[in-house]
Amino acid sequence: MILVTGGSGLVGSELISQLLAQDNKVKAIYNSTPLTISHQNLTTINCDIMDTAALEEEMQGVTRIYHCAGIVSFNKKNKTNLLKVNIEGTANVVNAALDAGVKKIIHVSSVSALGRIRENETITEEMNWTEETSNSLYGKSKYLGELEVWRGIGEGLEAVIVNPSIILGGNDWSKGSSEIFKSVYNEFPWYTEGVTGVVDVRDVARAMILLMNSEINRERFILNAENLSYKKIFTCIANCFGKKIPQKKVTPFIAAMVWRWEAMKSMFTGKDALVTKETARTALAKVYFDNTKFLKALPGFTFTPINETIKNTCATLQQIYHL
Repeated sequence: MILVTGGSGLVGSELISQLLAQDNKVKAIYNSTPLTISHQNLTTINCDIMDTAALEEEMQGVTRIYHCAGIVSFNKKNKTNLLKVNIEGTANVVNAALDAGVKKIIHVSSVSALGRIRENETITEEMNWTEETSNSLYGKSKYLGELEVWRGIGEGLEAVIVNPSIILGGNDWSKGSSEIFKSVYNEFPWYTEGVTGVVDVRDVARAMILLMNSEINRERFILNAENLSYKKIFTCIANCFGKKIPQKKVTPFIAAMVWRWEAMKSMFTGKDALVTKETARTALAKVYFDNTKFLKALPGFTFTPINETIKNTCATLQQIYHL
């Protein structure tokens, strides 16, 4: 039996689909959003990873775990829940896995845990989050969550950590990284010359399954297909949708004005700011990720070109939303 935490998320749902296609028996747990997948080999359970008793119960009979549950937020008002779920929640999963005698766990972290803001340095798995190289509490929470996995490894758990860059794909543009597609469709006019890594969600799931089924243990891997400018990503999406290409360049001054305005607006409306100080800084940074270690570990693996990912995702969203 395979257990997937965060089964209704972008990575979790794609992972479950691929596992079921390979005739695996899967138990998926979710917290607030039920899964939309239905299959004879899939059992879905509402279980909060902060509920240690329930988590331990669902872990019985499980041999492998894909830990995809977590919170992605760059808003300071979510600080308490962010740290609690991404760190303490991961510790709960690790502890329950150790107690249940689980064979192996694949933990989904993020490149944010490596310290994204580095001048003239390509980011590798040898790097770690520090106060000087990170601009987000989210990155800190993912780094500290990784430490819980390393603790589990020290106590005898077989585990591999994956650090995906920005994940593209899926069929819901109302949350997560998929919101990029909605913004471009609505002809958001701004772009930056910042550079980031991007990867197809299908490749992330495929890589996780291959790592689980391999003898690889006690390692972490960056999952990144290409390093592209935000302008190029936005332009490609706009072309696929037949929409206007973003024409207004965001400068550091404009970015600072926008996040301050969004912070003030959030104070009065109670809604999350669309742009925060952290996301503004990230969008301006030129960050490059090295996927060499992963490709050497699994030399037969090839990443999907991002232009194909964008075309596929746009086509899926057009069908779902009748665009």
